[in-house]
Amino acid sequence: MVIVVQRVLQASVTVEGRTVGSIGQGLLLLVGIASGDTTAQAESLANRIRKLRIFEDAEGKMGLDLVDAKGAILAVSQFTLLADFSKGNRPSFHHAAKPEEARPVFDAFVEALRRETGVVVATGEFGADMKVSLVNDGPVTFVLEG
Repeated sequence: MVIVVQRVLQASVTVEGRTVGSIGQGLLLLVGIASGDTTAQAESLANRIRKLRIFEDAEGKMGLDLVDAKGAILAVSQFTLLADFSKGNRPSFHHAAKPEEARPVFDAFVEALRRETGVVVATGEFGADMKVSLVNDGPVTFVLEG
């Protein structure tokens, strides 16, 4: 799994002009699921995300986690994170899990986030053509793999 973690002031995702998920301050998570990824990996990454201290504390340092910062999460499945350009300029997605394999892993990840954090966890629409809007705070962006 590859997850792009973005600290945001706000984020939303729309499908065909309708908003399907939105948050205020928190984390936008772009989630790429590789072939062979498991629900155990998804749960482990959810636990890591819960513990990330990437929000500013009273001293202006990254000392608060998502729960302490009273944030929310918007999780969006994004298979393009598994793109392979090793054979030219056109991406190959042979490392990405097929939708029927990826969906249960993504769903397990979202459920683990809800269980681990207790915060609002909004999502995009799996497999849809989504438009994602965000105001990146910082900007602060990290890539997690697991």
